[in-house]
Amino acid sequence: MNTDFLDKFEGTVHDNVARYLYQRDAVDKILPEAPDIEERWEKICVAYLPDGVREFNNYPTASLGWMMYIGMALAQMWDEDWEMYSQFNDLYAILLKGRGYDSMDEYISYDIMKLNEKEGEELSKLIGDTAEMVLNLLRHEEFEPGTPTAFNAYVRCLHQLYYFGYAVRLKQLGYHMTELQ
Repeated sequence: MNTDFLDKFEGTVHDNVARYLYQRDAVDKILPEAPDIEERWEKICVAYLPDGVREFNNYPTASLGWMMYIGMALAQMWDEDWEMYSQFNDLYAILLKGRGYDSMDEYISYDIMKLNEKEGEELSKLIGDTAEMVLNLLRHEEFEPGTPTAFNAYVRCLHQLYYFGYAVRLKQLGYHMTELQ
């Protein structure tokens, strides 16, 4: 497996998503660093993969987009009471338990983040469009399905969507990144 190629691919995904979300005023030009949330990535990913991979063939944008919702949910938890939430070993299981995999978007939007219907619909469109863009980037590379490289590229896409999920939510919560002088 060529990790240099995958690193470059992930960088392309990152740059494209950053530009897209910045143009929609969903993130600041300077992106956040949130080590508390980022350190949960590996556990979230391992727990999510059986569901995400299973759903990818029939519902690829949901399989990708749900990870952006998960990043948003963790940002919400971090803002509300990270001391408490950080004690839980499997935060994905908590999110899954709410309404199940198929309705995880609604559970995170309305029960975790407490959005109103209009905000939930706007977020759904933003996440759907972002996931569709990432899917197009993934398809453009023409990875051979079922190969380790294709799997690892999918995981890299999930990682970027997780990151941008929490970046978007942190901005919504009023955290703004600015350059240090």
